[in-house]
Amino acid sequence: MKTLTALITAAALALGANVAFARDVQPDEVVKLVNAKTIKSLDQLKTTAMAKHPGATVTDSELEDEYGRYIYKVELRDTQNVEWEVALDAKTGEVLKDEQDS
Repeated sequence: MKTLTALITAAALALGANVAFARDVQPDEVVKLVNAKTIKSLDQLKTTAMAKHPGATVTDSELEDEYGRYIYKVELRDTQNVEWEVALDAKTGEVLKDEQDS
């Protein structure tokens, strides 16, 4: 029983630690990052995400700082009403994830 409790506690701490390292970037900070050329403009990133699913519409987007790396996440709905999540490296525009949202 102690082992199970320790395992659950360790899993909860690890999960909590991962969440703590991802934070939403506020709009005023986004402007500074774009102006400093630290990240691409959100319009450029959104265009890259939408190119993966032509005809799709953006339903949500956010810029997060994950472990010191800026990740732009875009949720899309395609013409067949399928939802997609596309994650991009905000500095390079590289597509990191493109998967159907469940």
